[in-house]
Amino acid sequence: MGSKNKLRRFKENEKFENVIQPSREELTDNLFELKGKWSENFFKNDNPVVLELGCGKGEYTVELARQNPDKNFIGIDIKGARFWRGAKTAVEENLTNVAFVRTQIELIEYVFATAEVSEIWITFPDPQIKYKRTKHRLTNAEFLQRYKNILKEEGIMHLKTDSEFMHGYTLGLLHGEGHEILYAHHDIYKNEYSPKEVTGIQTFYEKQYLEKGKPITYIRFKIK
Repeated sequence: MGSKNKLRRFKENEKFENVIQPSREELTDNLFELKGKWSENFFKNDNPVVLELGCGKGEYTVELARQNPDKNFIGIDIKGARFWRGAKTAVEENLTNVAFVRTQIELIEYVFATAEVSEIWITFPDPQIKYKRTKHRLTNAEFLQRYKNILKEEGIMHLKTDSEFMHGYTLGLLHGEGHEILYAHHDIYKNEYSPKEVTGIQTFYEKQYLEKGKPITYIRFKIK
């Protein structure tokens, strides 16, 4: 993507009412006014709040919002030029149950209050295969604790990935730490019992993986 395109998208994001871009200082100084008040002050309803972490272009966030008008969806990513597409689509379609937040996932507890979130989706994250990158894997023990702090007591986690490594690493961690695995499969499109919300939504890159015959894995779990 050219620098001019990026600048144009950054400018458009500033005008979109569904895009929130807090500074790091605003978050860490606890000055972010939507924390604990997303339902009341932003969505203006009592519907469950669902996050997609590392949302990329926002395809999954937007499609989940289309299919579930009784829930509110928030895509989180540090790269605003990417989720510009999802934000713009939501504006064009007048999807009022969609928002995007430009921030780092490590700051998630500054964006949401305790028990404010009902579900979290992690879709096709970077598996960070090298051992020294373990701390950056979005399903490591430290990140899981952050998610637990903002999830409701019965909150659900979803991991959908093309990475067999990420799938295996996460399953091992969940078993080892005693978390509750509700569903897991290493090739969801070859399992007739796969949840429709998992097989019924495909991102641009997911379609490419499938064309190459790459299996897509999925885990649904609760953090204990």
